[in-house]
Amino acid sequence: MRKLVRIIDAISGYTGWFAKWLVYALILVVAYDVVMRYVFNAPPVWAYDMVIMLGGTIYVLAWAYTHRYRGHVRVDVIYTHLSPRTKAIIDAASTLVLLFPLLALLVHESFLWQWKAWEINERFMETYWYPPAAPFRTMVWIGFCLLSLQVIAHFIRDLYFSVKNKPYD
Repeated sequence: MRKLVRIIDAISGYTGWFAKWLVYALILVVAYDVVMRYVFNAPPVWAYDMVIMLGGTIYVLAWAYTHRYRGHVRVDVIYTHLSPRTKAIIDAASTLVLLFPLLALLVHESFLWQWKAWEINERFMETYWYPPAAPFRTMVWIGFCLLSLQVIAHFIRDLYFSVKNKPYD
């Protein structure tokens, strides 16, 4: 089980590393668009859609990475004053009752969303470039799957800490 948790953590680390490189690509696309638009008065048709798709891909790939390091925002007025074991119990219980059902729904719906996009060859209609929507929709589904894996890894850690009162790793 420990090996599985380490593998999930490694996957989240790699996706965070990959998302970091996509940020550089996003910066290059935005810089190119700005130069072409304001210096040469010839904005590229594809730049807006690329910025939206790259930005969205960065967000969805960063979900699991952020969850791995417990970087998501939480309301912790009371939580910070609790013992580590109580925190683990609250995290495990809320994951079981709230997060698992939500993620199951999101993974299912995003799978159907991306499947339909591939099936009908859906296109984005915001610009005259009309890029395919399916690759981006697939990245959203992958992002939810990766987040689900990381949530499972944290659930295992929290459950172990709740029972044994010592860290899993």
